[in-house]
Amino acid sequence: MKRKSSIHGPDWNLDWALISLAALAFAARTLPGSRTIDDAYITFRYARNLVNGLGFVYNPGQHVQGTTTPLYTLLLAGLSLVFPGDYPILALVVNALADACSVIVLGKLGERLTGNRAIGLTVGLLWAVAPMSVTFAIGGMETSLYVLLILLTFYSYALGHPAWSAFTCALALLTRPDALLVALPLFAHLLWVRRRVPWREGAILLLTLAPWVIFATLYFGSPLANSVVAKTYAYRLGPYTAFIRLLHHYATPFLGQESLGGRWPMIGLFLYPTLYLIGALVLVRRDGRAVPLVVFPGLYFVAFSLPNPLIFRWYLAPPLPAYLLCIVSGGWAVVRDLAAAVVRRRARWVSRSVVLVLLCAILFLELNAWTLRPDHGPQRPAPEMAWFKLEDLYRQVTEDLMRANDISPDTLIAAGDIGVIGYVSNARILDTVGLISPESIPYYPLDPSAYVINYAIPTQLILDQQPDYVIVLEVYVRRTLLESPKFREQYQLLRQWDTDIYGSRALLVFRRADTASRP
Repeated sequence: MKRKSSIHGPDWNLDWALISLAALAFAARTLPGSRTIDDAYITFRYARNLVNGLGFVYNPGQHVQGTTTPLYTLLLAGLSLVFPGDYPILALVVNALADACSVIVLGKLGERLTGNRAIGLTVGLLWAVAPMSVTFAIGGMETSLYVLLILLTFYSYALGHPAWSAFTCALALLTRPDALLVALPLFAHLLWVRRRVPWREGAILLLTLAPWVIFATLYFGSPLANSVVAKTYAYRLGPYTAFIRLLHHYATPFLGQESLGGRWPMIGLFLYPTLYLIGALVLVRRDGRAVPLVVFPGLYFVAFSLPNPLIFRWYLAPPLPAYLLCIVSGGWAVVRDLAAAVVRRRARWVSRSVVLVLLCAILFLELNAWTLRPDHGPQRPAPEMAWFKLEDLYRQVTEDLMRANDISPDTLIAAGDIGVIGYVSNARILDTVGLISPESIPYYPLDPSAYVINYAIPTQLILDQQPDYVIVLEVYVRRTLLESPKFREQYQLLRQWDTDIYGSRALLVFRRADTASRP
């Protein structure tokens, strides 16, 4: 007897379809190989030091919480005890598995909220090959785990299990602090529906967070990551910079500008938010428990636009799955209604045909944002945006410095981008941004004239802290260190590596003059 399908019961056809999509997602992340982003190496060094018995620290002896992802750090540290080896490879496998699970959860969530299994499969397929997802999975960032936990939170809530939703939301908060933007609509909706405070779910969330909050307060002095404060002070941005960046992102969720040109975002700025709003209305009308999910992309946009922070690329990924689900739901509803109005007899066939064509077009946009032969890193297909030329350069420079000089764990190296340099050298690091070096923060903000781009290294910081070496992009120090007579007296240029990254003229390596006699 053939099993009937139901969105409330098992559907083995859908399960196998999602398993196939999960396998595609896993392959799409393992095929490009590891292309690790600089910030991921900060997490790796915390995990490595923890495993090596040095504590939850970046620089041994300095209790500074410079990572915003304690759960991901602990996960990598724990897994490295079982699977010792290279942290970038370990992170790649973890992220590929997390994204494979995300595809399954997203497919189930889409089916649950719409009653249409095709919508769930469509969104799962789009996320499986999405460049914005693949890039940060192979980049070693915590994004894949974070997105999975967000989706589990929404899915648990849609299934009517708010307690589990509170638990996964707490885990998301331990992965990224901006998961507060998931917690707020979740608990607000619970409060609205019940007309009373959701004490049970609140207790679950707080109890899940409590061990880390207590440990971080006792160990670091605060549960808040030092890096959050540092980024606020160190970077200089023009007004509305974050708003414009996010506006462009929400107008190009499938990276259509790569195929359709620079004017496409103007069309996308109307098209995709409109479909998102239509889809949000469709989902909420069908099931009120969709409210936290449909609110999240909008709340994320507002929350990151108002304080105007520097929007790093990986900040753009978390709202995308919910945004895509609303867009696909809205597009499906529009096509269905138009087909019903124009072609009455064959409306169902016509609407499905149009949706299939649109799906193929969107897949083309996503896949066209991949390259078959990247110009750096492993020569295997990868998203165009999986760019890590700077990380490659930092590795070359650090390895060259270690070959030619006596670099030990006591050597102090100052740098504006510390990930690769700190991970490869294992030296003490003076982070001139202040992520893991709170002593850098009082030197900011600088006079506007010191900036060529959005970041500059204070001269006085280097003169006061006296690092043994300084490794910096020239553009970071063009109007500070390079114009300082005192710096030129105290430091000598060891080598420069030509590069135009971020508008720089070179990557510079300086050594303190009074250490020049050392081998």
